Amino acid sequence: MIRWQETAQQLLSATSRTEEEHRDAAIDEINGLLDERDALQTEIVAPFTSEEEELGKELVTLEKQVAAALAAYMKLIRSDITAAQSKKEHVKSYVNPYGKVARDGTFYDTKQ
Repeated sequence: MIRWQETAQQLLSATSRTEEEHRDAAIDEINGLLDERDALQTEIVAPFTSEEEELGKELVTLEKQVAAALAAYMKLIRSDITAAQSKKEHVKSYVNPYGKVARDGTFYDTKQ
């Protein structure tokens, strides 16, 4: 359970790094830590001592923090992706400003 706590602390520190230039490395680290945590989960078996129960209660609160941090990190990544797509659309509209104009009912001058 101690290793689980260390892994959870490392997850919290990995999600706190939000710089875009280091994002790929942080995502790789987060994935590795999540895999490690999944492997540690199989080692938790009952019966528990009173110390292990206390540590388990602490881990539950820590896991809530980890879940919230991971959700916030994912939301940050999604907002960056949305912003990048929006910028891409704006660039297209500057390059071809009449690309999205509806042409129904407009007059076409065929004698140019």
